[in-house]
Amino acid sequence: MSGKRFRFGTSMAVLCILALSACSPQFRNHGYVPNDEDLALITVGVDTRASVEEAVGAPAMSGVITDTATYYVQSRVRRFAWQEPEVVERQVLAISYDSAGVVTNIERFGLEDGQVVPISRRITGTSGTNESIIRRLIGSIGGFRASDFLE
Repeated sequence: MSGKRFRFGTSMAVLCILALSACSPQFRNHGYVPNDEDLALITVGVDTRASVEEAVGAPAMSGVITDTATYYVQSRVRRFAWQEPEVVERQVLAISYDSAGVVTNIERFGLEDGQVVPISRRITGTSGTNESIIRRLIGSIGGFRASDFLE
């Protein structure tokens, strides 16, 4: 009898440990931001877009409307059990350029500096209906008449 209690108690302890370890937060890192030592290699008013990329690497993105800046973005996301993933840390490094491509400014922003910007997705629909190709093919099978095949 005591052997069964021991196995039951051990099984319950292992089960509790597994349940608690499954609820620990998981962190994922995304992106890249150059460190301060690499940024010290860039001189405002002297370096160009090409020399910046050579010194610190290619940026994550460039200016959307005009090509006057490059952005390096790094995020740390926490996922905990059933909850939505949460961004717990974000750094954005913005390097601005003039019309000749020379560095004019280097700025670093954190998550506390940001604002929530709603993203609007614009999807252009296809002409006609939203039927799949298979549905169109099957639908066209019924469009034939016997007189179409007979002379």
